[in-house]
Amino acid sequence: MNAASILPGVLALLASQTQLTDPSGDARGDGGYVLPTRPAFTPDMLDLRALDVRGTPQGMQFTVTYGQMGNPWNAPGGFSAGVTDIYVKGALGGQTKLGDSGLRTSGGGWQYHLRVSPSGSTLTEVNTQGEERPLAAPTVTVSGTQLVVATALPDGPYGYWVMNSVYSPLTSDGVLRPTTSSGPTALQAGRADAPVPVDVMAASGDQQAYTRGTLAPVGETRDLLGLGLLTLGVVGALLTVIATVFVWRRLSSRTA
Repeated sequence: MNAASILPGVLALLASQTQLTDPSGDARGDGGYVLPTRPAFTPDMLDLRALDVRGTPQGMQFTVTYGQMGNPWNAPGGFSAGVTDIYVKGALGGQTKLGDSGLRTSGGGWQYHLRVSPSGSTLTEVNTQGEERPLAAPTVTVSGTQLVVATALPDGPYGYWVMNSVYSPLTSDGVLRPTTSSGPTALQAGRADAPVPVDVMAASGDQQAYTRGTLAPVGETRDLLGLGLLTLGVVGALLTVIATVFVWRRLSSRTA
């Protein structure tokens, strides 16, 4: 064994990985949202259940799990119930307004915005001046009740603001906004300024998104001390392997 042969394993250990879960059965906003019935939506189609984020050599991969994989609009991509927005907290901080969701961040600002939509998924980056620029478009694959999203987002430890909204191809941005009016094609809410997402990733019982209009990040930046200790341990193991191989080769050459 040599250093080159174990390097991929070392890099895999150091790659960022985050696994998050969200309570089931909460895809009704503040509890009073009424989903459209034409086409037929079910709460499970819009219910965020889990988010797995991991680093790859090509960039960060996001796996979003839903209660059910729905395709009420019969979109060719195999999903058309919701639009999932993932705002990414980077080292530079950034924007506090979470797009047109009616929500703002708490706990810092976002630097990247990943939108997974049946009408086309996007990844953008915002600089310190608030200017947004597009990055390479993500690729989205349906796998059971999951969407696997490969992105060009650089590998690293991040925090995330995650939300899911009702999809509609009949609106300019593909998102159906709440209204106080009832009807088979409406997303009904109890007030005119209700937040757009029907589900957000938050701790069980946390309703601040719908009562105060603020959303806290999940999957906060990895503890740097822990990461440093892990790095030192991996480097130490690597040096031990190299030293062992060196000694073994010297002994072998003497006995040859």
